[in-house]
Amino acid sequence: MAEYETTRTTTNEPVHSTTTTTRSGGSGGVAFVVGALVVVVGVLAYVMFGGDVDTSSGANDVNVTIEGAGDAANDAGQAIQGAAESAGDAVEGAADSVGNAADEATTGN
Repeated sequence: MAEYETTRTTTNEPVHSTTTTTRSGGSGGVAFVVGALVVVVGVLAYVMFGGDVDTSSGANDVNVTIEGAGDAANDAGQAIQGAAESAGDAVEGAADSVGNAADEATTGN
């Protein structure tokens, strides 16, 4: 029988490995901010909706009467009314001008 000689060559390839490390507990700052916001909203809600204070006793009522200003108040009211009417007329005129400009732009005239 014939003898056969066998030669084996083994190559060692490097093994690549990746390690991912995660840390828990990094949300402490976020929890603190959220907690602070909850406290602020709670305080605001208490200030706005809490404390039903009865103010109908009349002890803190203030009445102011101004005498002799009737004519001046009427004149001021008429001046304000005239200014409002003038402003309304100006707005109406501006709206008409815009409408005319839009018509001219679309028709080309």
